[in-house]
Amino acid sequence: MRKLIILGLLAATVAPSVASAQSYGEARRSERQLREEKRDLRQAQRYGDRRDVREQRREVREDWRDYRRSHRNVYRGGNWRAPFRYTAWNTGARLRPAYYSSRYYIADPYRYRLPRPGANLRWVRHYNDVLLVNVRTGRVMQVHRGFFW
Repeated sequence: MRKLIILGLLAATVAPSVASAQSYGEARRSERQLREEKRDLRQAQRYGDRRDVREQRREVREDWRDYRRSHRNVYRGGNWRAPFRYTAWNTGARLRPAYYSSRYYIADPYRYRLPRPGANLRWVRHYNDVLLVNVRTGRVMQVHRGFFW
């Protein structure tokens, strides 16, 4: 009887790790597929005509939206509080350092399928929006509104 209980507890602890490993593999495959589609988009921009570019952009956008719909728990808003009010920032705006301090950095942008930030750029969460901010100048480079649910 004691062995059965121990085996049951062991199976209960191992099963979630196996399930997460499968979802991690699925996430890696979907990231690879997204990279390939972005590469196709760049090639369409470089060598194709406008219709090819529009079609590739639409495919990448729809793929991201499908991923977001099917993984709602990743984009859950949660209990997020800030010591400042919400402002709808636009590209090119300049932020004060309090708005983009390390406290608001998105540590793992790949989890949300955000592109890798370049040098001196960071993805920053501002309420339910995501901003790509140049941390040297405070300038907003890109905005995704309503990113989190």
